[in-house]
Amino acid sequence: MVTSRGLPLASERPRRISILGATGSVGASTLAVIAEHPGAFEVIAVTANDNAAKLAEIARSVGARLAVIANTSAYGELKAALAGSDVEAGAGQAAVEAAAEQPVDIVVAAIVGAAGLAPALAAVKTGSHVALANKECLVCAGDLFMAAARQSGNRILPVDSEHNAIFQALDGEPVEEVERIILTGSGGPFRGWSIEAMATVTAEQALRHPNWSMGPKITIDSATLMNKGLEVIEAHYLFEFLPGQADVVIHPQSVIHGLVAFRDGSILAQMAAPDMRTPIAHCLAWPGRKSVASRRLDLVELGRLTFEAPDLDRFPALRLARQALDTGGWATNILNAANEIAVQAFLDGAIGFLEIVGIVEETISRAVALNATPVPNSTEEAMFLDREGRRIARDLVATRKIPAIVAAGSG
Repeated sequence: MVTSRGLPLASERPRRISILGATGSVGASTLAVIAEHPGAFEVIAVTANDNAAKLAEIARSVGARLAVIANTSAYGELKAALAGSDVEAGAGQAAVEAAAEQPVDIVVAAIVGAAGLAPALAAVKTGSHVALANKECLVCAGDLFMAAARQSGNRILPVDSEHNAIFQALDGEPVEEVERIILTGSGGPFRGWSIEAMATVTAEQALRHPNWSMGPKITIDSATLMNKGLEVIEAHYLFEFLPGQADVVIHPQSVIHGLVAFRDGSILAQMAAPDMRTPIAHCLAWPGRKSVASRRLDLVELGRLTFEAPDLDRFPALRLARQALDTGGWATNILNAANEIAVQAFLDGAIGFLEIVGIVEETISRAVALNATPVPNSTEEAMFLDREGRRIARDLVATRKIPAIVAAGSG
């Protein structure tokens, strides 16, 4: 017997799981949830980009059948580390996609960036529900990705805390009953900083998120508020709302993760301590729930919750993302590609913090001629746009040809 939503009941057999991006922060949180519930889950496949030693350790500890490293040069190390075990080793992009196609109940798609698109799409097409932690899948090819999910009949279970909150608050309500959704954000480490102060920000400072423990790329996105912009795009595709129906508010306590405002004036919110294990556990157990050893909220101790509007002059990334969404699928794809390049350039010390958004905006401006495929209709078209966006952004980083007014963050 299975539930009406297509997944086995918890009392029947372990739920089969594959984890794409097992060595990252979401992968670590997923493994922590699984470890809390011995016998409830069976890990079939795990993948990583290039950390062969860590991947082998994970595969052995959870008894996975397959471990795949994307970087083919690390295959020998992975093979040696798995010697004597029953875990099959694989390497390369095709092998990662093959891991995503393993017959399981849920695939946790946690590969960072556009590289996660093809494996997550493979999982959707194969027949697994996808716990999606990679928002770039939707930013790069949202129409393509969601069309594949509809065709296969699989559910996309949002792992991002904000979208998971919206998913919970909606609870099956029809879109027609919703006036708007509200995504919250902490405001990042520079919420109260002036533009002049942010001009001197270092990577070390930007990586100190006040509330969340995340990977470096998403942490920098949180500091620029690009993360909120990407989440608005993701919400548009996940929940089929119009672009103008998604609002963003700054909520420094990071306790309310998302809200849904209905047409009768009601607002439902999901609250929890900032811990990625909570939305991950919700996805892995859906439509049920699993306990998580996370900190519980004490509302009296909290005392108060505060909210404020995002400052689009100091943090223009959110404005830029909304403009890209209004423009269409090619623009959100280019936005994401340029942002990945710019964030890495900042982490490498090649550009300043304020230049991240400047590079993204100038890349989109220069990519207008690429509007031959407004909505990517295939993975190949999506990846072509991604490559072109990266090429333009790399050139901007190398030449530092960034308009001063954009780099200053004044829009």
